[in-house]
Amino acid sequence: MELIKKYSTLNKTHTGEVGGKNASLGEMISELGPRGIKVPDGFATTADAYWHFLKENKLKNPLKKLMDELDTDKFSNLKDTGRRARKRIMEAEMPEDMARSIIHAFRALKEKEKDMQSVAVRSSATAEDLPSASFAGQHETYLNVKGEKEVVQAVKKCIASLFTDRAIKYRADKGFDHMKVALSAGVQRMVRSDKAAAGVMFTIAPESGFDKVVYITGNWGLGENVVQGNVKADQFIVFKPSLKTNRTAILSKKMGSKSKTMVYSDSRTGTTKNTRTPKKKREQFVLGDEETEKLARWGMMIEELYDQAMDIEWAKDGNSGEMFIVQARPETVHSGKKDRTKLKNYTLKEEGEKLLEGTAIGDKIASGKVRILDSPEESGKLKEGDVLVTEITNPDWDPIMEKASAIITNSGGRTSHAAIVARELGAVAIVGAEDATDTLKNGQEVTVSCAGGTEGIVYKGLLEWKEEEMDFKKLKKPNTEVMLILGDPGLAFQYANYPVKGVGLMRLEFVINNTIKIHPLALLNHKNLKDKTAKKEIRALTRQYKDKTRYFTDRLSQAVGTIAAAFWPNDVIVRMSDFKSNEYAGLLGGAEFEPQEENPMLGFRGASRYHHKKYRDGFRLECEAMRIVRDEMGLTNVKLMIPFCRTPEEAEKVIRVMERYKLKQGWNNLEIYMMVEVPANVMRIGEFAKLFDGFSIGSNDLTQLTLGLDRDSAMVNDLFDEKDPASKKMLSMAIQGARKANTKIGLCGQAPSDFPEIAQFLVEEGIDSISFNPDAVAQGIKNILKAEK
Repeated sequence: MELIKKYSTLNKTHTGEVGGKNASLGEMISELGPRGIKVPDGFATTADAYWHFLKENKLKNPLKKLMDELDTDKFSNLKDTGRRARKRIMEAEMPEDMARSIIHAFRALKEKEKDMQSVAVRSSATAEDLPSASFAGQHETYLNVKGEKEVVQAVKKCIASLFTDRAIKYRADKGFDHMKVALSAGVQRMVRSDKAAAGVMFTIAPESGFDKVVYITGNWGLGENVVQGNVKADQFIVFKPSLKTNRTAILSKKMGSKSKTMVYSDSRTGTTKNTRTPKKKREQFVLGDEETEKLARWGMMIEELYDQAMDIEWAKDGNSGEMFIVQARPETVHSGKKDRTKLKNYTLKEEGEKLLEGTAIGDKIASGKVRILDSPEESGKLKEGDVLVTEITNPDWDPIMEKASAIITNSGGRTSHAAIVARELGAVAIVGAEDATDTLKNGQEVTVSCAGGTEGIVYKGLLEWKEEEMDFKKLKKPNTEVMLILGDPGLAFQYANYPVKGVGLMRLEFVINNTIKIHPLALLNHKNLKDKTAKKEIRALTRQYKDKTRYFTDRLSQAVGTIAAAFWPNDVIVRMSDFKSNEYAGLLGGAEFEPQEENPMLGFRGASRYHHKKYRDGFRLECEAMRIVRDEMGLTNVKLMIPFCRTPEEAEKVIRVMERYKLKQGWNNLEIYMMVEVPANVMRIGEFAKLFDGFSIGSNDLTQLTLGLDRDSAMVNDLFDEKDPASKKMLSMAIQGARKANTKIGLCGQAPSDFPEIAQFLVEEGIDSISFNPDAVAQGIKNILKAEK
């Protein structure tokens, strides 16, 4: 009977002996160690050791009796059952031969790892980390354990943690036999991440299951704060195909507040403690770009080894500066989903008063009455269908989370245990809402929406929403290409599964307005800004950047890169900014650079701005961001589109300016398209076709200019009609002109999904593609198929 096994002797076939967590560490040491991945060494107590512990202390029958008495319907005696089971184990004696084996292995580890100061003792159940269950946080971990007696005691505590309330309920819910699950304790050299940083890495996007990215989170100090969701950690998204070709692969970086840093402690109250993170470190990313890409490469190697998506914990040693992988287990929420063609779309019928925002987990909507709880001990106050609001939902909350219609926490992030369990339950959850427990009141009726992308929103009152089931498998593929209209990169991975041929219109305005918020010329001239308030806000937003223009190009390139990556290798047609002058003036610092126009809709907009001395430098920043996406990230599926281009002469000027800014048409397969939205575009389509690689009809602008009205004016709004014979004549002339010139042409707009006769008309005219908003894709495809039939 082997009581101890060294990590160096383990591989994934030993899961039954040492649990998935420990078997995985041994597998990585032997298989990936030679390839450069560093995993801290250690040893594990075996399942035989666990059964030996129970046998020597005559615990098997008493524990079985306790588990048999568990109320598995309402779990009314769960707390008492768990407490009595743990008490039995903690009062038992560690068998002498088992204690001796642990101490001997600990001494050998200390001898091998000369600079080792302490170990981590982690629990690994023999059913743990199987693809059907995560066991995330069900059992205990003990950090910074130093002496021989302390290690033996920590192993006993791990054994007792097999009977935490949450672990007992989890096994009951999953159908595991309590008395067939053993506990192995892994004793592993501690990485001095208390002096550096640590975090979690998923080899797929945790919300959408999009499998072409690696998602990394990190915080200063020991990794428990990230795992438990105690902090808003930094977030990094890395694109796997770009990594494979050694291109710039980081799609996005989002700085977290990182308010706490967990470090070692020698006090009697515990081996670790949380300290307040200094302001300077809160405003620094925990990982450099090279470190981020190195971790992502390691994640891909681990995923390849296991042939499935993985949930990985990493740590950086503050003494050596080296990176380590300290845990790896299968991802459990998306890995088992084979059919991604069935989707459910949630949409609010109305948007009410916003109460607060946070990080959305999932994509559903729920409503109910608020119930604020301080601890799981107050679970009796939570009624079925209530909205649970608390500081943080650590694993102790798991047994009661199922009762809630939605979960809102002040703390937490996407990779915390709370988020993992919420996903497993299919629950609506918003984590990291910061002041939810202060803003919301008990009994208050609220609607919790995670349907808007990465940000979850809590609205006042019980709002109505619609749920639309889409089964794309039942839809045939039309001959006419179907594409998306998209502006929010936070939704890109979610929509990547839609049966579309890419993005026919990506609007830059959404990103500039919501993420960047600053007028590009205000960044170029920030030292000379007259508006002191705007200057102060710009300084705060760009505080990580010495070169303020990098703030603009980084944010814009990452947003476009995220959407381009989501739909790679299909086309993503990016329309360069098309704000009107009054809209540009609304950006921070914008008022100082924009003219006051009587009719901005027909004024200084689109192509006219790009080559004009008053905006040319601002356009340079847009072009630089697009160059980064195409040439550095390697996302050459991005095509660029020029809006509101009035004449071929103006088109030539814009193309020359773009070439000066290193976006030469044809180089690296760059294609430049033009929006067809001015009647002159239609009348001279043959001339424009000699300059551009493709067209996209902007039906809204083309209709209003054909009919000579302002669609924003309530006085004439009823006259706006894409079905008007004059509007249809313009559409026909544009399509036929493009076809005659052998130039691709599509249309972006709602009309083909709202009006089947418009879809019929466009198909008959021979349009190449139609782009829809995501919620209109299913209906749009049906209308096109009907027209083609």
